[in-house]
Amino acid sequence: MSETLVTVVGNVATQPMLKNTASGVPMARFRLATTERRWDRVADRWTDGHTSFFTVWAYRMLGENLAASLGVGEPVIVQGRLRVLEREDKREDKREDKREEKREDKGNTHVTVAIEAVAVGHDLSRGTSAFRRVSRARPELVERQLRQQENAASGGVPEPVPG
Repeated sequence: MSETLVTVVGNVATQPMLKNTASGVPMARFRLATTERRWDRVADRWTDGHTSFFTVWAYRMLGENLAASLGVGEPVIVQGRLRVLEREDKREDKREDKREEKREDKGNTHVTVAIEAVAVGHDLSRGTSAFRRVSRARPELVERQLRQQENAASGGVPEPVPG
């Protein structure tokens, strides 16, 4: 089975939200809006066409960096795997006489078009951006540094640093 990879240029429509999955993996989500633009020869100007919305998901480091970097209204380019998700609402049985025969009464079907991002960046054709590399410290070094700070604060002897 093949994947459908897409690249979409648009604007961040909702503030990215960062959460952890049930297994502890960082995951960010936001809505992306893209509006087609057409040249109207009669009016001699550009006009807006239909606006499409996508839910963008990003996991791990990409999700963390995305949530720290993007804001509503910013122009972005998103590349990733296209996902079409369907879900159906269940309708409540609002009949007055519940003794009637049960009917098959399905709810509304909702379709969401999502992109599982593999790359996200600002659209530099519409502005500038400054890249900052993120450093991730190793947990054992962070713990050692915290112990050293606690020892120094309490007047204790600092731990030797392994060479």
